[in-house]
Amino acid sequence: MPSVIALDAMGSDRAPKPEIEGAIQAARQHGVHVSLVGPEEILRAELSRYSAAASLPINIVHASEVISMEDKAMQAVRAKRDSTIRVGLRLVREGDAAGFVTAGNTGAAMATAKIVLGMLPGVDRPALAAVFPTAIRTVAVLLDVGANVDCTPENLEQFAVMGEIYCRSMFGTRSPRVGLLSIGEEESKGNELTRDAFQLLKQLPLNFIGNVEGRDLYNGQVDVIVADGFVGNVALKISEGVVHLVRATLRETLKTTISRQVGYLLSRSAFSDFKKRLDHTEYGGAPLLGVKGVCFITHGSSNTNAIKNALRVAAEFAEHDINGTIEKELAGIRPAVAIEP
Repeated sequence: MPSVIALDAMGSDRAPKPEIEGAIQAARQHGVHVSLVGPEEILRAELSRYSAAASLPINIVHASEVISMEDKAMQAVRAKRDSTIRVGLRLVREGDAAGFVTAGNTGAAMATAKIVLGMLPGVDRPALAAVFPTAIRTVAVLLDVGANVDCTPENLEQFAVMGEIYCRSMFGTRSPRVGLLSIGEEESKGNELTRDAFQLLKQLPLNFIGNVEGRDLYNGQVDVIVADGFVGNVALKISEGVVHLVRATLRETLKTTISRQVGYLLSRSAFSDFKKRLDHTEYGGAPLLGVKGVCFITHGSSNTNAIKNALRVAAEFAEHDINGTIEKELAGIRPAVAIEP
């Protein structure tokens, strides 16, 4: 039976259009069964505009409230108990869905996931893991990219274990190389957090290669990069900005410098390949690693392609039982990783 993934149908900036179109494409192309979570009347009216949806495994689960991007996360989590985020995560907890995807309020999604799903044994805090393309056509995983602004060395240690398992299980990377994001490669470089975390990471049964710098995110020399959520989020947002700049500049350059039709068509084909390699919507959002269930969070600006791929990757995450692997492998090194209550 294909995985059922619950989708917050009111999460994105342009909801519910990208969500419904993404659900249709995920169901049609990847066989994902989708439960659209949101106000039933609104979703049914929007879904009826797509004739193809009638024959696809898509259903609606009613939720009367929506947490907006402007809502303060914890206040909204307490006040809106029938929100699309809470209802969707409740489906996961109760076994009616294998995973949950939202393009909504990140803080509210993380807080609700911790409340509704709980944490895996041995994990103190969850981490958001983002996937990046590299120069050698592999991928690199960066975590945390925003779930935890302030971290302890033990948090980074747990992130390293979870990120290594995610990279190995999802992308088939044998013995992923794990690096600690710092301001220099030497063991003594960095702040107190990174120096203390370095000592913990080098004792783990992982392929820890030491400190890495920001440029290593893209050169293919490291597979998993560990950082606190503040630094990781800054790296993520800077990377997204650079990608937009490069794409826009390259597109403009091609338009103004290539005159002959054949040359233009060849260059446009190359540009399309380049654009796809750097397109974050191809990677399906960021899993919230460490919670007892599958929860993916993607951009509020997500388009149809981003939603489709988030649903696909959430289904793959569930089918690979990555949470089970994380729990099992953390148990094996729990004396080093688990934080005592």
